[in-house]
Amino acid sequence: MTAGGWVLGVDSGGSGLRIALAHAEDGRVVETVSSGEPVPTGPAGIEAAALLRQLLPAVEAMRLSAGAVDAPAAVAIGAAGMATLGGELRAVLPGALKQALGVRRLALAADAVTAYAGALGQRPGAVVAGGTGMIALGTDLVSWRRADGWGHLLGDCGGGAWIGRAGLEAAMRAHDGRRGGSGALLAAAEQRFGPVGGLPGALYPRTDRPAVLASFAPDVAGCAAEGDPVAADVLARAAAHIAEAAAAVCPTAGECEIALTGRLFKLGDPLLVPLAGELADQLPYARPVSAAEDPLGGAVAIAAALARGSLRLPRDPRLLHLGPPEVSGGSGSDTT
Repeated sequence: MTAGGWVLGVDSGGSGLRIALAHAEDGRVVETVSSGEPVPTGPAGIEAAALLRQLLPAVEAMRLSAGAVDAPAAVAIGAAGMATLGGELRAVLPGALKQALGVRRLALAADAVTAYAGALGQRPGAVVAGGTGMIALGTDLVSWRRADGWGHLLGDCGGGAWIGRAGLEAAMRAHDGRRGGSGALLAAAEQRFGPVGGLPGALYPRTDRPAVLASFAPDVAGCAAEGDPVAADVLARAAAHIAEAAAAVCPTAGECEIALTGRLFKLGDPLLVPLAGELADQLPYARPVSAAEDPLGGAVAIAAALARGSLRLPRDPRLLHLGPPEVSGGSGSDTT
């Protein structure tokens, strides 16, 4: 690669880091690697030192493999929790990456933003990113609008943890003999977790409760596909919540493109069929489109646009922060 001819995209989420090295000119990916465990969160938020311990050795190996001996033209890092827990990353990474890699153009983005960039590029519209949690993000390229993404205790309505928790509640109702229970969900819960009487003691002390709850979402979808009405109702309610979030962020001027991205939507027809109906009802002016790329592809696209000076996605102190000393492109203000 020639000097300044490469960019780096990073996706930090529940399964650790995914890293892509790509050509700056067109964002064409040369190599990707996955590295390590999820980056931990401490009292100051997502731990910058832990991210760097995983990122820098992986990048060094990729550079040697690709012959990318010069500094990257730009780097974009998307991280789950960046909007609310990214203070330490925004404070530490610009200086650390400049010192370690010579980085002079850096974008730090919420994972919803990289999901948006991967799905729709730099067009106005809305994206719903669903996995363990659920967040909707929309833009008219002037500012961002966000709905939900508030975590499994305060929101993420319709996401994997929400579906799993609702399914387990129905299982516990069946166990107790209360109305609203589902024998099918009770059987599925006991097959996955063992006797449900011991589930609270096993679940509540865990630090990964959202992921454990979300692990039951495919069982809920399976029960719904086999005709269980309680499981089908859980997914119908999830679809309504997802569509409500999309409606809250979709630009209202003209036709709005909307894309769905993330593992949640691999639950298939038991979720997608009621969701299509809810979107048609709540967003009759929206046009569903397929996501072009995943969040890692979105991080690469942001880095390549930043390198070319053509980044048009709105800057935002929490959602899309362009780090010093050099920033290029974008609109709005970035005041951290």
